[in-house]
Amino acid sequence: MLDAKARRIIDPPLNRLGALLARAGVSADAVTLVGLSLGIFAAICIAVGSFGWAILLIVLNRLADGLDGAIARATRRTGFGGYLDITSDFLFYGAIPLGFALYEPSTNAVAAAFLLLSFYVNGASFLGYAILAEKSGMKTRAQGVKSLYYSDGLLEGTETIAFFLLICLFPAAFVWFGAVFAALCFATAALRLYAAKQVFVAVDPAE
Repeated sequence: MLDAKARRIIDPPLNRLGALLARAGVSADAVTLVGLSLGIFAAICIAVGSFGWAILLIVLNRLADGLDGAIARATRRTGFGGYLDITSDFLFYGAIPLGFALYEPSTNAVAAAFLLLSFYVNGASFLGYAILAEKSGMKTRAQGVKSLYYSDGLLEGTETIAFFLLICLFPAAFVWFGAVFAALCFATAALRLYAAKQVFVAVDPAE
């Protein structure tokens, strides 16, 4: 819901920094992998209760996630780069709830599992919509220049990162915050399915 607005603010400085890194020979894929490593270390910090470090690493992960695209735009965008980026994002998004499950298994495990289920369903609705949009020739730059179609939704990347930072600030409330966010994820998936039903009404020639 907030990604398009956030992009208008963060893209100009990211593009300038990305162009500088590109001229220095830094590759977009390398930045993607560094960002993924930072995200995994954030989950490990959560698992051992180092929430201050986790917050810093989550912020750095998101900085890397923005910079890899900026570097690609300044050099050469590839299909594999976009594929690596979205795969790394999904791994990061799943690792943070896992970190909370490992931190307090008796309290957080069920809530983390429910949250991961909502991520799985929401992610499937997002990727399925992107596939149908590609087949239909649909284009959008509302969330910036992307390698696949980014459908908007009630919850997007900006809201997810805000949620991650919130539960790191208040880890004792993970179960309640996680339940609310999971419910909103399911609602986002349902709304996206409804939108797909309205948009993709033509007969699929592959059927």
